[in-house]
Amino acid sequence: MIEHRTVSLAEQVFDRLETDILSGKYQQGEILTELKLVADLGVSRTPIREALRRLEQEHIIENSSKGIVVLGVSKKDLEDILEIRIRIEGLAAAMAAQRITDEELAELRETIELQEFYVPKHDADRINGMDSKFHLLIYRFSGSVPLYDTLVPLHKKVLKYRKASVENEVRSTHSSQEHRAIFEAIAKHDAPLAEELMRAHIANAKEYIQNKDKGND
Repeated sequence: MIEHRTVSLAEQVFDRLETDILSGKYQQGEILTELKLVADLGVSRTPIREALRRLEQEHIIENSSKGIVVLGVSKKDLEDILEIRIRIEGLAAAMAAQRITDEELAELRETIELQEFYVPKHDADRINGMDSKFHLLIYRFSGSVPLYDTLVPLHKKVLKYRKASVENEVRSTHSSQEHRAIFEAIAKHDAPLAEELMRAHIANAKEYIQNKDKGND
């Protein structure tokens, strides 16, 4: 059941459906109907229709003669998303290193420390939450609205792959260590190093995902 919060019901439905699709709850190629979504979410058709229109605009679903088809994120899309992130997420880290305040730095430090706390406990959900928050904070602390608006949707679209990554003990440990190094560079206001480390971090994630996919072929 969708909870009623300060944001609109349509926004909540969109966020829920987007997460369910990108996390793999609804599989690529699956046919969705309004009746099924009404039953799943416990809301009327109106906010569902609005959410579906937005999801179609984002190319996450498409309407066909068979109904609403889940597109999700293809392997080609994933490769493109990670390559784009390699090129521009480094810029976000560099800008954050130049502009971050002491208060923002404290919030970023708390996030990485929580991630480091949960990694040895193998708490995948909380690791994933802190991992995601770390990146989203850097986007925000870059101080660039266009950069933030570009990176947030791309970050969401790799949700399923990020979750698989943090469930791997070796990769989650390495990722946490990479986050710590990025944080230290940002704390020193070393923009070139922060950019270099962030680019390497995303490249490592891309390599892990590609190798994992090969192993599943």
